[in-house]
Amino acid sequence: MTEPRVPNGDVSWWWRQLGGTPAPRAPLPGPIDVDVAIVGGGYTGLWAAYYLKTLQPDLRVAILEQRFAGFGASGRNGGWLTNTVTGGRERYEASHGRDPAAAQQRALNETVDEVIAVAAREGIDADIVKGGEFGVARTPSQLARLRAAVKAEQQWPHTDVVELDAASAASRIAVDGVLGGVWHPHCARVHPAKLAAGLAAAVERLGVPIYEQTRVTEISSGRAITDRGIVTASHVLRATEGFTADLRGEHRTWLPMNSSMIVTDPLPGTVWDTIGWNGRETLGDFAHVYMYAQRTADDRIAFGGRGVPYRYGSHVDEDGTTQERTIAALTRLLRDFFPDAASVPIAHGWAGVLGVPRDWAASVGHDRASGLGWAGGYVGTGVTATNLAGRTLADLVLERDTGLVHLPWVGHRARKWEPEPLRWLAVNAIYAAYRTADRFEASGSGTGTAWPAHVADFVAGRH
Repeated sequence: MTEPRVPNGDVSWWWRQLGGTPAPRAPLPGPIDVDVAIVGGGYTGLWAAYYLKTLQPDLRVAILEQRFAGFGASGRNGGWLTNTVTGGRERYEASHGRDPAAAQQRALNETVDEVIAVAAREGIDADIVKGGEFGVARTPSQLARLRAAVKAEQQWPHTDVVELDAASAASRIAVDGVLGGVWHPHCARVHPAKLAAGLAAAVERLGVPIYEQTRVTEISSGRAITDRGIVTASHVLRATEGFTADLRGEHRTWLPMNSSMIVTDPLPGTVWDTIGWNGRETLGDFAHVYMYAQRTADDRIAFGGRGVPYRYGSHVDEDGTTQERTIAALTRLLRDFFPDAASVPIAHGWAGVLGVPRDWAASVGHDRASGLGWAGGYVGTGVTATNLAGRTLADLVLERDTGLVHLPWVGHRARKWEPEPLRWLAVNAIYAAYRTADRFEASGSGTGTAWPAHVADFVAGRH
């Protein structure tokens, strides 16, 4: 039987659920002068503006946004407010020592609660439930990686992981074929677009104008050049994440990686009785090309994965449209995870881009001499990391000597990505190898990680 065509794009289901893309705010009226110009109206830019104005209300702050606040990954992601250290604690242990690496983890744990607290304080109803993060293994190789990950996590403070056997994991969320699971409490499910819209409104209440429909083409010390005039500022903060490649001089800074999602119609209560998922945990797995999911507030399953990972020349989409074959692949995987949901229609599919540095490690920084600042490269962990980055940027701009400005990701730099066609060839080869490894492991050949994944890790710089 042929599947009905699934609505695709329209930025994301999250925005569609709120009535469609919001009416755009007014663009920049012409040249202006401010204290801080923030380029990008996603979570990073909004959080930076929020804390700058909270700490110094008389500061003149303006946000410049090409489309609308929350148009990018902030309004399209899987809704995981989790404590993951992008790039891994071990990287910071090697460069800064064990205590600073642990401090990075503790800061991200605290950031999960900070976002929840700000949402409550500002009256932002973003469907937040702090149910923790739950990961499952469905092959012997995945189970071996899960157990190795648990062992590694338990060597660090502030991780609080709990391993579950197959029966215990299935009783929490009845994923078909589950062999084991791991859970930690430092994660909350959120509705991404509700958080973005609510945060934008909170920033405006503080007196920060958000100039939408305003494309920034170049950033330099003291100014941001836009298609509607030059913004002069003592500080210019780049908060463009997956769209950074569009800025002059930044084409190879971060790679715009694609990630896609589907969402089902609401599942009937009888199906939820079988699946469980009563804790509203976020759900992931230990495949190389991993999936991520949540049970939404209105009882759908929102389910994501990589799809086509990269478009040649760092091209980014315009409206969130993903490939039909990606929707089909995600649908098959969702129904493989949850056979009892196989008859539930898919309501929508979409895609977004996330920023990937060459070393896969996020960073935040600010140069006092030039006034230029940046944050991003979250590699999919930005729902939490953007808040920590926004607070850190505010402290750096205001020259506050806090613990945040001494975290090991501050000032971190990665080398640029290779030029085309090497970039396209490398990224697509990496994910082809990961998919091949997943197929090998699913066939039951051995319990170790399949060799193509080791090759992919080496090429990606993850070894």
